[in-house]
This record gives sequence, structure tokens and C-alpha cells, in this order.
Amino acid sequence: CMNYMFPASYAWGNFSVLAVGIWAIVQRDSLDAITMFLTGLLLTVLTDIIHISVFYPPTNHLTDTKRFSIGMAIFSLLLKPVSCYLVYRMYQERGGE
Repeated sequence: CMNYMFPASYAWGNFSVLAVGIWAIVQRDSLDAITMFLTGLLLTVLTDIIHISVFYPPTNHLTDTKRFSIGMAIFSLLLKPVSCYLVYRMYQERGGE
């Protein structure tokens, strides 16, 4: 559904952070992986806000697909601070300062 609303940079940014997150989960002893994942999450919070605010369509042009796409993007954005907190706790457990 992202194809209807956002440019490819939105998907590439979020999927690349997902890939780094999988790497951080698989390598439990790597502090660099969890640091990159936390940094990527924080950066995608900023870019998601920019994407949603710039590409939000006028209200008279909202189809059901666009409304669903926007809703999922906002829901993802609302969950990212919780994810950042949990990843930060993992960072501290792995010996981060």
C-alpha cells in the first residue's frame, strides 16, 4: 500500500533499518549492530515525519487505500519510540554506556 502514497525512499529507509535490526538480533554479542539499529530507528522517526507531512494528500482526494496507507504509516511512527526504548535497553544489556 505504500506505493500509492509515499516515494520509494520511505520503503527503502524502513526496510534497511529492518535488515539492520535482524542483524542486531542475530549477533547478540555485537555492540556495533545494536548501535546502528538504534541510530537507524531514530533517523527513520525523523524521515517518517517528513514523508508524512510532505506527501499527505488533500482531504478530498483520499481513497480507502491512501487512508489505510497513511494510517499504517502513522501507526508505525507511533510505535517507533517504544521500539527505540526497547532497543536502548538491549544496548545497555550488551554493555553500552
